[in-house]
Amino acid sequence: MSSYRSRRGGDDADRSIHPDRPAEKQRGPVTLRRGQVQESTTDQRLLDADGPSDWVHTDPWRVLRIQSEFVEGFGLLAELGPAVSVFGSARTQPDDPLYAQARELGRLLSDAGYGVITGGGPGIMEAANRGASESGGVSVGLGIELPFEQRLNDWVDVGINFRYFFVRKTMFLKYAQAFVVFPGGFGTLDELFEALTLVQTRKVTMFPVVLFGSDYWRGLLDWMRDQLLESERISAPDLRLVQVTDDVRDVVRIIDGSHRDDRDEVEADAARRLARDVGEGRVTDLPLEA
Repeated sequence: MSSYRSRRGGDDADRSIHPDRPAEKQRGPVTLRRGQVQESTTDQRLLDADGPSDWVHTDPWRVLRIQSEFVEGFGLLAELGPAVSVFGSARTQPDDPLYAQARELGRLLSDAGYGVITGGGPGIMEAANRGASESGGVSVGLGIELPFEQRLNDWVDVGINFRYFFVRKTMFLKYAQAFVVFPGGFGTLDELFEALTLVQTRKVTMFPVVLFGSDYWRGLLDWMRDQLLESERISAPDLRLVQVTDDVRDVVRIIDGSHRDDRDEVEADAARRLARDVGEGRVTDLPLEA
């Protein structure tokens, strides 16, 4: 891609058919004058097989790649249905009790009608995908390009690999009705606090964030209470954004309960609006119950 050129030493103004006007050329919506005028057209440069290829590494081209990742993700997951995102360490081994619990959670979520979304890697992610797949549910893996090789685990039935973390995070949040967070490292904490921040600031619909493993999370929760809350950097309701359990059956109950509350609130809101409209005379004929 050609960069803007210095105006020094250019005789492009002489090319104007009007001697008193500078040379001018339209490049789409862009107007170029004087030394910025190029000899070739955009189509000519597009069809030039011998042209430079460094443009594929520029920011405008990256914007198109980012856009394509959003399109691919939205297209893949648009008809997913209710789902839960499960996070946790990729280093959890199959003989770890947490692996068995994540696998059981995947099965229970599938039996309850939820798809299971993970980062598609090994460890906790593999276990949750495995439980969902073995139960005949929808097992989704959202992978990420990393400096070290990491393929989607064998229990992912619907998978996609992303270049960009922020696109991947959007998919985790957009298509999940809840987050379940098993013990993990920096990546797990990143996803946890991203979700908490968006829920706290009401950038996303309220949905449950469940921490699994009370012993593991106790130190973090104590620090949040003793440091963040005590110093008034968060408020008391912020601590209630997370729930902690050691029972995978509780996880499903928490999620189901949250959705029942949401449905009840929607129905109550509809009833309030209907009563208001009737009272104001905007609704006169109501359907009779069968």
